[in-house]
Amino acid sequence: MTRVVFDTNIIVSALLQPLGAPAELFKLALNGSIQLCVTGDIYAEYEEVISRPRFQRIGEISAGALRAIRDRGFWVRPTESVRACSDPDDDIFLECAQAAGAEYLVTGNLKHFPVSWKEAQIVTPRQMVEILAGSEKEAGLS
Repeated sequence: MTRVVFDTNIIVSALLQPLGAPAELFKLALNGSIQLCVTGDIYAEYEEVISRPRFQRIGEISAGALRAIRDRGFWVRPTESVRACSDPDDDIFLECAQAAGAEYLVTGNLKHFPVSWKEAQIVTPRQMVEILAGSEKEAGLS
């Protein structure tokens, strides 16, 4: 199963726009088609960001999303600190990808991340959807 790490902007976008690529990826993670990798620091960031007043209108939806992430996420504990992002707050996503052996880190902010990290490619939501669609075609599933 494909292991992925979602930057916080993917979760927020998925909750705000249920028809976009981030929402499609989030649904795939919740139904078990891909494995969402999470750490305590990442979960805390998801929780903090989506509980901000400007996202109040998605309150009930966000509570359910957090529950689903907590219950269905693949939890890992990073063993080493990383300092590779232009925004140091984003290093937690690289640490998670490294600890989980994730193949992809999905973000709407490519400029904050290196092109790849260890085994993980850093991709946009649209790129990830296209990668997954290509995988299905190769496997003869579409």
